[in-house]
Amino acid sequence: MSGRENDRPGNDRPDARPDELIEHGQVVLRRYRMDDLDAIVQTVTDSAAHLRPWMPWAADYTRESAEEFLAGSIQGWDEGTVFNYAITITTTDAGALAGGIGLMRRIGPGGLEIGYWVHRAYTRRGLATAASAALVEQAFRLPGVDRVEIVHDELNVASSGIPRKLGFTEVERRPIELPAPEGSGVGVVWRLTRPDPMPRCTVARAVS
Repeated sequence: MSGRENDRPGNDRPDARPDELIEHGQVVLRRYRMDDLDAIVQTVTDSAAHLRPWMPWAADYTRESAEEFLAGSIQGWDEGTVFNYAITITTTDAGALAGGIGLMRRIGPGGLEIGYWVHRAYTRRGLATAASAALVEQAFRLPGVDRVEIVHDELNVASSGIPRKLGFTEVERRPIELPAPEGSGVGVVWRLTRPDPMPRCTVARAVS
């Protein structure tokens, strides 16, 4: 992880944001709204047993928890530090809240971290992979971003498949600040760096 400021052109644009509505394959990501409150409470409550082993925030989740999350999401978006989205699907149950995903500026200059969760009824459908792929594209469209990371507990084997499918590389293992109840407390850090631009081809003109 580099500690220096990224020197890409446009790095002085603090107003740059990802799209608020994103369609990618079978998922539609949209910026959270305050009227998502009931849906979030219901979705997390329905999936509590599924989420709690790996998501510390899911323990004792309440309506107040959801209100705090939504308020923080709005503030984070306005400040350009966190970009949280509802995951919805385009097929059956179109528009239903299937999970959540976010881009977070918490890994230093030039980096964004992706975090995600999925309702128990929508697991093993590739939704988290599709949503993560969409946010990778968004991240690398932002000026100054040269890497994206995904971190999960080393015992959460299912989560490792997502960064692996998307071409991330495991770069380190480190203690997790908020360990998961059923985890080891060691986080696996996966990283994807911005692709190098295609080299410009020089076409020689024929001389007659």
